[in-house]
Amino acid sequence: MASTVEIGSSPVESPQPWDALRKTIENKTATIGVIGLGYVGLPLIDAFVRTGFRCIGFDVDQSKIDVLAAGESYIDHVPSDAIQGWLEQKQFVPTADMARLSEPDAILICVPTPLSESRDPDLSYVEATARQISQVLRPGQLIVLESTTYPGTTRDVLLPILNESGFAVGQEFFLAYSPEREDPGNPDYSASGIPKVVGGIDDRSRALAEALYSHAIVKTVPVASCEIAEACKILENTYRSVNIAMVNELKVLFDRIGIDVWEVIDAAKTKPFGFQAFYPGPGLGGHCIPIDPFYLSWVARKHDIPTRFIELAGEINASMPRYVIDHVAAALNDQGKAIRGSRIAILGVAYKKDVDDPRESPSFALMKLLGERGAVISYNDPHIPTLPSMRHYQVPQLSSETLTAGYLAGQDCVLVATDHSVYDWQFIAEHAPLVVDTRNALAGVTGERQKIYKA
Repeated sequence: MASTVEIGSSPVESPQPWDALRKTIENKTATIGVIGLGYVGLPLIDAFVRTGFRCIGFDVDQSKIDVLAAGESYIDHVPSDAIQGWLEQKQFVPTADMARLSEPDAILICVPTPLSESRDPDLSYVEATARQISQVLRPGQLIVLESTTYPGTTRDVLLPILNESGFAVGQEFFLAYSPEREDPGNPDYSASGIPKVVGGIDDRSRALAEALYSHAIVKTVPVASCEIAEACKILENTYRSVNIAMVNELKVLFDRIGIDVWEVIDAAKTKPFGFQAFYPGPGLGGHCIPIDPFYLSWVARKHDIPTRFIELAGEINASMPRYVIDHVAAALNDQGKAIRGSRIAILGVAYKKDVDDPRESPSFALMKLLGERGAVISYNDPHIPTLPSMRHYQVPQLSSETLTAGYLAGQDCVLVATDHSVYDWQFIAEHAPLVVDTRNALAGVTGERQKIYKA
C-alpha cells in the first residue's frame, strides 16, 4: 500500500517506486545511465538520445570520458557529430564518477565478460559494477544487465550483490536482463533496428524494462525469465559458431579434393528454404562468437553434461589460423621462398569487414604465428591506424601502412585477413607479387591469377 506524506495540512499519497518509475519511463523524463562506453554502450546511448531521453555515460577509462566530453568519437559507427549533438542538446553527460550511479532512473550494464585463461567465465567486471551500484542504489531504479553471460548470472551473481543495499527487488528496485544485439558494419541494422529480448527477475521488472526499450528499439520480445533471455544470447552465438566451424571444416576437405568451397556455398544458398549461408575464414573474431559458447559449456560441465558440438566447433575454428599459415608457407615455397625473412603484409586487422573493432581478431593469431616463423610483418587497415594492446597476444608496435603500389610490390606475400569494402582488389592483385586470400575477396579480379592462392 502506498505511504502518505504531509504537504501543508493535507495528506498526499506518495507513489510507490514502481509507479513513479513507470510514469517517468512513459513520459520519457527518466534519466538513463549506461555503464561501459564501448561498441555496445555508445550505440545504445545513441538509440535513447534519438528518442528524447537524457543519458549519463559511465566508464572507468578516463581517456574515453575526455574524448567524449570533447565531442569526439572513437567508434566508427557512432560519428563525432552525433556526440556533439548530444552534448549541445544537453542530453548526454560522460563521467568516470561511479558515485553518480544514484542519478539515473535506469542503469544499463554493458561491461566486458571475457574468458579466463582456463576458458571459465570472467565476471569480474560485472561483479565490480554491481558493487558500485549497490553502494549508491536508491528506491525507484531499474538495473538491466546487457553483457553476454551464462544462464543464471543475473539471479545468482548480480542480484545478491544488489541485495546488499538493503532494498527489496521487485518493490524498491527492479532487475532485468536484455542481451545486446549489435551487428557492426551492417548498415541495415542499427542498435535501434534490432528486436530486443527482455527477461525480468519478476513481472514488474520485465514490464519496466520492456516499457523502457520499447521507446528506442523497433520491437521488444518479452520472455518469462532472465535465464531464458541469457540462454537466448548464448544460443544465437553458439548457432553461428557451430555452423562456421562446419564450413571451415568443409573448406579444408574441399581444398584437399580440389573443390572451391565458395562456389559450393554460392550454389547451395540458391535454395530458398532449409539452408543459411555461413562462410569460412582465417578464424573467429569479435567479442561474441569466439567466447560466448564456452560460457554454456562451462555451465554444462557444472552439471556433468558434455557439450561436444561446442567443444568441437571451438577446436576447428581455433585451428584455422594455422591452416592459413600453412597455405602461406606453401605459396611462398612455390616462389622459392621461406616464411623466415619474407616480408608479409596483412590486410585487415578488424575482426570483420568495415568495422574498427579488433577484439579477438584472428589477425593477431596470424601475426603471432608468422612472427614465430621469422616473417617480417606489416599491416594495413584503414579502420585501425595503430595496433592496440590485446589481452591474449603480445602485439607488435606497428602502424597501418599506406596501401601504395610500391608498398604492395615490396612485399613477398600479401595475406588478406579482412575484406574491407574500401580495398581495391584489382589494384592489389596487379601490384602484389603474391596474394593469399582467406575471404574470397579477389574472386572478381581479372587478368593473371596464378599468384593468387585461396586459404
